[in-house]
Amino acid sequence: MTYDHSNIFARILRKEIPSRTVYEDDYALAFHDIAPQAPIHVLVIPKGPYVSIADFSATAPADEITGFWRAVAKVAEDEGLTKEGFRLISNSGANSGQEVPHFHVHLFGGTTLGPLLSKKS
Repeated sequence: MTYDHSNIFARILRKEIPSRTVYEDDYALAFHDIAPQAPIHVLVIPKGPYVSIADFSATAPADEITGFWRAVAKVAEDEGLTKEGFRLISNSGANSGQEVPHFHVHLFGGTTLGPLLSKKS
């Protein structure tokens, strides 16, 4: 899949669309989700143009990969989630429900979280 530079996260990175930023450095931007699914629901996105975690891990330089995951851990700490726990999810592709074709992780916390997946028969 080719990266779409007009996706909403690319536009947020370019500051064309505002976000409620909680963290930013050279490698990542973290901001509150506009439709939170938990008391704390933060999206963390790399600053580079990566479609998925597979794309990111295969093509990003090592310093970007390390910087991104350190940013994710810092956001979890800054949001007060490391003591009680949190959930980290990244959807990849149409079958997963990925809505924005820019690699990102959802950081959920602030409450007891339910089952990861609903059971379907």
